[in-house]
Amino acid sequence: MINFPKVQYIEIDSDQANRRLDNFLLTFLKGVPKTHIYRLIRKGEIRVNKKRIKPDYRLAEGDVIRVCPIRQSEDLPKPKANQELINILNNRILYEDDDLMIINKPAGLAVHGGSGLKLGLIEILRAIRPALKFIELAHRLDRETSGCLIIAKKRSILKELHEMLREGKIEKIYYALTKGHWRHPINHVRFSLEKNVLSSGERYVKVSEEGKEALTEFHVIDTFPLATYMKIKLHTGRTHQIRVHSQAVGHPIAGDEKYGDRAFNKMMKQKGLKRLFLHAGELTFHLASTGKTIDVKAPLDESLQDVLTKQRD
Repeated sequence: MINFPKVQYIEIDSDQANRRLDNFLLTFLKGVPKTHIYRLIRKGEIRVNKKRIKPDYRLAEGDVIRVCPIRQSEDLPKPKANQELINILNNRILYEDDDLMIINKPAGLAVHGGSGLKLGLIEILRAIRPALKFIELAHRLDRETSGCLIIAKKRSILKELHEMLREGKIEKIYYALTKGHWRHPINHVRFSLEKNVLSSGERYVKVSEEGKEALTEFHVIDTFPLATYMKIKLHTGRTHQIRVHSQAVGHPIAGDEKYGDRAFNKMMKQKGLKRLFLHAGELTFHLASTGKTIDVKAPLDESLQDVLTKQRD
């Protein structure tokens, strides 16, 4: 049995500040299923400063979290990743040292479990690296997106990476296939974005003056009869930013079922595209705490290379 028999009060210190509430609780309440933690937050059984709070709340130094007593049966076996997936992830590690790991996340794999998923990438990494006392996502990629993903192995490094992400000190380059032809070789798209959560729990982002500032830089690499291959630099890191900005200027990303063009997606499917054509291809940053400059490139998956080859057919 998982047993936390008494009400617990946790005061957040400077090392824990700015973490999402749900991510903090997943670490603090090890062994408690993520779905159960979300249920407790939703019911108000877990509160911050005596108030109901949302899972994505960013903790501040001095916050006090109240956690109700928890008693959870462990009779059911824990989900395990199959060996094939473990081998795939091990072969997609792009960089690793004592402080962090960068992995070329495959498309179709969520970065964490939840919403009906028993296992995500971070849960699999924890299972295959049990000796690591600390392992957390430094940022996220959509389930449909492949490419560079940073995993922190130390809380101090996680905090440093979060600060660098907020300040735009991590250069992130993406590659995408988009609908139609862009008018200019370099395009700066600056639309504020507002995130909404639908009644189904699904996240949907739209252009809105009420939203947060967002800037995306699009560079044309190659032009095909129906599409354009783009190199994309993120200057801000909003949810679904590239996908929504592409849609907003009339050039949605190929294979995007949420923000894309249905007819265009159908044509790209005929050319072999079976997923969202969006790939986090490059990461560059300097860690002041270690003195290391890290420059990592994730090769484009063969399936996406094949789609590009067929664009001129």
